[in-house]
Amino acid sequence: MARQNKQRTLRLFALHEFIQNHFTKSDWIKVAYLTDNLELIENHPRLLRGLDFKDDDYEGNSLQVLSKLISESSSNLYEIEHFVDAKKALLNRPVREVPDFVSTVQTITPDRVITFAPDVFRIPDKSVESNVLSVMMPFESKFSGTYTAIRNVCARLGIDCKRADDIWDNSILIQDVFDLIFTSKAVITDFTDRNPNVFYETGVAHTLGKVVIPITQSVGDIPFDLRHHRALTYLSNAEGLLKLEQDLQKKLAKVFG
Repeated sequence: MARQNKQRTLRLFALHEFIQNHFTKSDWIKVAYLTDNLELIENHPRLLRGLDFKDDDYEGNSLQVLSKLISESSSNLYEIEHFVDAKKALLNRPVREVPDFVSTVQTITPDRVITFAPDVFRIPDKSVESNVLSVMMPFESKFSGTYTAIRNVCARLGIDCKRADDIWDNSILIQDVFDLIFTSKAVITDFTDRNPNVFYETGVAHTLGKVVIPITQSVGDIPFDLRHHRALTYLSNAEGLLKLEQDLQKKLAKVFG
């Protein structure tokens, strides 16, 4: 019996050493649910506060709570050990090298790179295509002339022009949009009529470090914070669309040249 108690104590100490160095507030709450002890952990006067503020008494309070959890039930010890083993496995995963550099604004990988994991869409298992231009605009028929003008320019320059409604790889439209922006070298965004989807997609493109080429029929439709970006203005009549083609040809020749 004494030997069993000693082994149990050693397992407690091993758990505590890891927990005090690696546990987050979220981890403690998960353990609370696993052991059916939410009230003990959430209402402890010092445990979570000590963790948040990195207080000196956190080490003692975490050991006290852990000891109480384990003393209540032998199954709690196994539950916590299993949880800790899973967390160790995550922490010990080899650091992945950045497989792709998706920014097309930067020419070299910067010293500081942010790793992110979006929740609304998945990072596609695709690479940037150096000859793809994506177009973000409303799908309304009144923009068909604008899209035709863009496609005319791309045809002359040998650029692969795509819009989200040209593809259907995913059941959710926003995933197709994200995939398209992710794999494009440049993105044209039409701010005409202040379409909220275009605003959102422009933010995604900027976040991914893409070359963004704004166009609009009215400068007033461009959000104030983005007006420092030079936009190509155009009229929707035949003469205006011809002028847009000419302006875009100069711009795209530089971007894709």
